[in-house]
Amino acid sequence: MSIISHAPAGDGIAPNFTDYDGERAGFSWADVERELGEAPGGCNIAYYAVDRHVDGALREKCAFRFVGQNESDRGALVTENLTFAEFGSRVRRFTNVLRNLGVGKGDRVFVVTGRIPELYVATLGALRNGCVVSPLFSAFGPEPLATRIRLGDGQLLVTTDTLYRRRVTKIRDDVPSLRHVLVVGDSARDAPSSGTVDFATAMSEVDDVADITPTCRDDPALLHFTSGTTGTPKGAIHVHGAVATHFATGRYALDLHPSDIFWCTADPGWVTGTSYGVITPLLHGVTSVVDTAEFDAERWYRILDEQAVTVWYTAPTAIRMLMKAGPDLARKHSLTRLRFVASVGEPLNPDAVRWGRDVLGHPVHDNWWQTETGGIMIANTPGFDIKPGSMGRPLPGVDARIVTPPRSDGERTGDVAVIDDPDVEGELALRRGWPSMFRGYLNNEARYRQCFSGDWYLSGDLAKRDADGYFWFVGRADDVIKSAGHLIGPFEVENTLMQHPAVAEAGVIGVPDATVGEIVKAFVSVKSGWTPDETLRRELLAHARTELGAAVAPKTIEFVDVLPHTRSGKVMRRLLKARELGLPEGDTSTLETDE
Repeated sequence: MSIISHAPAGDGIAPNFTDYDGERAGFSWADVERELGEAPGGCNIAYYAVDRHVDGALREKCAFRFVGQNESDRGALVTENLTFAEFGSRVRRFTNVLRNLGVGKGDRVFVVTGRIPELYVATLGALRNGCVVSPLFSAFGPEPLATRIRLGDGQLLVTTDTLYRRRVTKIRDDVPSLRHVLVVGDSARDAPSSGTVDFATAMSEVDDVADITPTCRDDPALLHFTSGTTGTPKGAIHVHGAVATHFATGRYALDLHPSDIFWCTADPGWVTGTSYGVITPLLHGVTSVVDTAEFDAERWYRILDEQAVTVWYTAPTAIRMLMKAGPDLARKHSLTRLRFVASVGEPLNPDAVRWGRDVLGHPVHDNWWQTETGGIMIANTPGFDIKPGSMGRPLPGVDARIVTPPRSDGERTGDVAVIDDPDVEGELALRRGWPSMFRGYLNNEARYRQCFSGDWYLSGDLAKRDADGYFWFVGRADDVIKSAGHLIGPFEVENTLMQHPAVAEAGVIGVPDATVGEIVKAFVSVKSGWTPDETLRRELLAHARTELGAAVAPKTIEFVDVLPHTRSGKVMRRLLKARELGLPEGDTSTLETDE
């Protein structure tokens, strides 16, 4: 197994986390909470992220740098900068807007916009007001929006006039709880849509003097929806006390320092985009770059270069798309300020880790967490060696173990037992107690209880731990392929296929077979310059058999132009399987589209 040894950053900045055993042994969440201090009224995410900076040394520092595109020159990037003081003033004004509308503590505020300043203002302003905030993907169609707002009993929606006219008008009558819609004006229109409140006008009618609504650690703060396999999405509830996890993981997993220029590419409609694109950089007082446009390889390299990004947090899919674009594009830009690259969303293949080292100048550090965990749990961190393909090791304050799966066909069958031996596959479990652990599924207490066995949260992910304490992803418990007595993790097969130079991306499923139970089928997209023909198919099948053995290797390969992804970057294997077998596709509201 290849190991990428830790190398000191060229800028002379030492990693925050260099003594793994010592830091974990001396760590306590109570110490993190003491470092953050007490907010007025108890504990409020917005106080730690915004208010405590506004009147201090960071007042005139840039909090957000919004990168746009000049309409008259597609290649010219333009920015709007917001200092902590300016951002704080807008956040307090929005708190007053909510109060004027009668929206108070515990009310649900939904935000559906692109990555524009108003999204960030509304999110923090609502948290200051004690509201429960739910950012949603701006690419959701009308029905996914209606489903989530109904489930969340949303009282107020912030959106843009364009999105309102295209989507919300179609479902507003179907969401009786929705009392107010605040619309961010579209420059192409002079007046807001009928039945809405103009965001800019409402902000201009209030001042920026607003006390924080008292909240405590256990008060609900955030509502994140995670797709259901066949039916209704689940709403995971997080509390204000989660701020301790956001702060600690920003230090340990993302290695944030005061001088950093940070770019998290995740949409705030996904938990990563909220936890690490909105909250964590504010907690650490760093400048965040926000790209208002969608992915474009050349544009992304320009942003890294021209905005002097030092810490970059992105998705494996984006890394693979940059790999597909080729190294020459990267070499046209200076990436000398970049010192740390991390990814999340799905397992990162070893080739992508090494590509980062060779092309970006830094290996890509993968990490693992879920909507339900609220923050990064396991990570490859900059002060330590990387084992390419691994999830890394548990962060301080996180007790992760491999346990015997207490499930059969998705149902609990008994208590778990911890597996102490290395390299034994089981279910990845976390001991209760970290602050950002979700506190329930909205209106679904029974489903929430199924996630736990005693003190253990059961992630539903199969993994193994090696002798050095690094964790390795095997697959989702419901993704595992059972073929002729073998349990086959699709990621292992996908990873092997992607080691072939022709393969850009692979998705693997099990297809029912009367003889062996299931056979392995792979869907493959190829890199530019390769022809997806029968010759390449045979070559890939032979490659997989050589590396994996005949029992594990795919029996058939289908070439596709693109694989279906969620907007968070995960390959939707269940969608591949549903389409292959002609089954209902279930909840596809998080499916990435070209819209």
